[in-house]
Amino acid sequence: MTAGEETPVVRYARQGPVATVTMNRPDYRNAQNSAMTYALDRAFYRAADDDAVKAVVLAGEGRHFSAGHDIGSPGRDAHLPFDRRAGLWWDHCDKAGAESRYARESEVYLGMCRRWRELPKPVIASVQGACVAGGLMLAWICDLIVAADDAFFADPVVRMGIPGVEYFAHPWVMPPRIAKEFLYTGDRMPAQRAYELGMVNRVVPRAELAARTRELAERIAEMPRMGLALTKRAVNQAEDLQGLHPGLDSVFGLHHLAHAHNAETARDSLGGMDIARMKEAGS
Repeated sequence: MTAGEETPVVRYARQGPVATVTMNRPDYRNAQNSAMTYALDRAFYRAADDDAVKAVVLAGEGRHFSAGHDIGSPGRDAHLPFDRRAGLWWDHCDKAGAESRYARESEVYLGMCRRWRELPKPVIASVQGACVAGGLMLAWICDLIVAADDAFFADPVVRMGIPGVEYFAHPWVMPPRIAKEFLYTGDRMPAQRAYELGMVNRVVPRAELAARTRELAERIAEMPRMGLALTKRAVNQAEDLQGLHPGLDSVFGLHHLAHAHNAETARDSLGGMDIARMKEAGS
């Protein structure tokens, strides 16, 4: 929980061999503050440690999967310290400038996503409504994506002068020219288009999303645990050999160059873009 919020920002439930991890800030379209990020981390650890869990579903409460990183809700907590778990960077709170931002984002954005991608059990994203910017990062670390027919995907941060979100998997989850169009325009990609490009596995009616995702998870859970873990590792290794791992590192540096440029030439590291201005710009 965070200040001003009385319910858990992430819920965890297990039914049979399937654990469901649900982001629970629906009033803010499941915007991800640090409290949510660390709660997700604890939930994924819990699923990994539970021998009864064979598959994991990642979902979002309410109308939207996730509208991305929290850049303006009452629960925004980027200035607060948390126990670091994803890497060895120092605490960001008493640092300034790029040193602070790079340390924090190495931990809660790039570091966390990389760790979750390696969870040795299949993870399925169950996506409805908005899957934007930081929401993409969460969906992309999952092994499979089941999308409702009302889902849409977007990464509008080029409007901030920033070349995409911190976990820059764009050229691996879609063809490079489509990735460029996706980023250059900031336009929403409907679920059906994402399916045609191979970015999502299935598109289902919104009313059937939870049931159809669970059905897929239960079917996968019938497979041998070790076989699933090794298969996941095999495909992830193939992606890394295709350049995903060093590609993430290289673009993470460009991402922070953009933040530093904004801090020198605009009013803040986000290029002066807040929630209201992003909405006005069409995100």
